Amino acid sequence: MRLPEAWIISVGNELLNGRIVNTNLSWLARKLTIDGYLVRAALTVRDYCADIVWAFRTALDKGASLILSTGGLGPTFDDKTSECLSEALGRRHVMNDEALKMVEEKYRERNMPLTEHRMKMAMMPEGAKPVPNNEGTAPGILVEEGESLILVMPGVPREMKDIFERIEPLLRERAPPLHYVSKDLLVKGVPESAAAPLIERVMKEFPVYIKSHPSGHEIRKPILRINVIASSPNREEAEKYSKGALNMLRDLLMKQGGVIEGVEDAG
Repeated sequence: MRLPEAWIISVGNELLNGRIVNTNLSWLARKLTIDGYLVRAALTVRDYCADIVWAFRTALDKGASLILSTGGLGPTFDDKTSECLSEALGRRHVMNDEALKMVEEKYRERNMPLTEHRMKMAMMPEGAKPVPNNEGTAPGILVEEGESLILVMPGVPREMKDIFERIEPLLRERAPPLHYVSKDLLVKGVPESAAAPLIERVMKEFPVYIKSHPSGHEIRKPILRINVIASSPNREEAEKYSKGALNMLRDLLMKQGGVIEGVEDAG
């Protein structure tokens, strides 16, 4: 089975001068693999328009089915990804009315004026669709170019994840059919901060994606619902990955004093 190929483009000087570790790249690569994509390449470029244009054109020229980029969507002078994407596509860089409404609403909620720099975040390639950003201000950008789908997201991890997961059902539709196994592990007595390194250990051991959802109180009465997702063209294999990850995670959490309340199907 031939998998659709995905390219990841990371934009930002801070990624190339050693100030920031590119956690977005590893998170997206795992997500895309679980969703049925072959991550063919990852490019990291500085906030130079010529380099950003080169990165997008390279991915397009190589026939990428999906191109994801992070970084460079903010209001400052060096946030150039949207403008440079327009150049790479040979499209006009225009004000997107739907995106402008999203940005305007964000600042209205904070009683802040809509300045020229803030309006800049609503500029997009002609024909693009804005993607709501519940964790920040700049909308994501979704645009098709031939057979390629391009999704541009902010570099702030929580904003990137919010936008990606909003579009993820569409990405799965464009990938080959896979069997997904999604289970929720319910645990009490382990703070999310203590569970985080355990989750990382399990994800290094098994090809799964794990996300924790805390409730209760982080210190006094921590409660976690931990979602484990496995996928494979073969249902038995997906079940095997899921079971192995759940068993390992359960054992690690119990050694931390966690009380396992049970495992539920998460749909």
